[in-house]
Amino acid sequence: MELRQLQYFVAVVEEANFTRAAARLHLAQPGVSARIRQLERELGQPLLDRSGRSVTTTEVGRTVLTHARAALAAVEEIRQTVDEFSGLLRGRVRVGLVSGAGTRRFDLASLLADFHDAHPQVEISLADDTSERMCAALLGGALDVALIGLAEAQPPAGLSCQVVVDAPLVAAVAPGDPLLAAHADRTSVPLAALRERPLIALPRGTGVRGVLERACAEAGFRPRVAFEASVLQVLARLASRGLGVAVVPALPADEASAAGLRTLEITGPRLRGRVALAWRTEGPAGPAARALLERLRAGLPEPGVQGLTGVPGVPATHEESAAGPRTRNTRPAPAGGPDHQAAGA
Repeated sequence: MELRQLQYFVAVVEEANFTRAAARLHLAQPGVSARIRQLERELGQPLLDRSGRSVTTTEVGRTVLTHARAALAAVEEIRQTVDEFSGLLRGRVRVGLVSGAGTRRFDLASLLADFHDAHPQVEISLADDTSERMCAALLGGALDVALIGLAEAQPPAGLSCQVVVDAPLVAAVAPGDPLLAAHADRTSVPLAALRERPLIALPRGTGVRGVLERACAEAGFRPRVAFEASVLQVLARLASRGLGVAVVPALPADEASAAGLRTLEITGPRLRGRVALAWRTEGPAGPAARALLERLRAGLPEPGVQGLTGVPGVPATHEESAAGPRTRNTRPAPAGGPDHQAAGA
């Protein structure tokens, strides 16, 4: 058994496809397939189920995957330990970005580029997905850090977070929408007023969609989602053409006007959009990932909304240890009515 075989096996599992895995490894697909079949012959058990449209692991393969990742991580730690003596940082860091995140609020590309300039031997990969799938990827080790949407008051068990966006959710409509006429003297609209309206929303698995559905359920109705899109600009465009009410994080007045929209804050209950930097509570596996996490935590903004500096349920501040970077606690939101938490995506 060779480490290279384990590397190929992990790549195929993560990509769920031999061709994509080969491209990631910069190899020909037949060579990757041959190495994995050789590994299966050596172990005497099939590791991959190739019968579906996507490649998945067999029961044996799922067990082997855990040990394969551990073996590769151990080898990488050896390399990193040697590199630290020479002051060199290298390796691979996998970053997730939630679909539809409001990147106008922070410049993730510049932060990653600056880190790459400082550590050119570190390979950075970036992929976008829904918050639910990225949380699973973080816990499973397929991602090192991710910007996720928070649909709940607490991060999922096993993850720590730092909130970087905290904004109210609004109903965005075209200037002639009946919602504006019915609330002409107000800057907000009760959630109940959206009961019979066609809504334009982010897909299921995103923070905003999760909090919207939960709030509507508590109010006794199901939201009528007529259009879905993972890009906020698309939601805004659909709303500006009068196709429904877009539920989105608050837009600056000039941006809303430029998009041909009017916005009303959703109340009764108030809904909030939160995006957070997330990582496994014990910390990323390698020095490169830990260094990038620290760079992102220092470089990404803190919203400072209602005294919030983090996420409820995350342990109080403690000094960084070998287990991972420090985390920060969140003080409860002040009294004054329900406040459902969500995320920009």
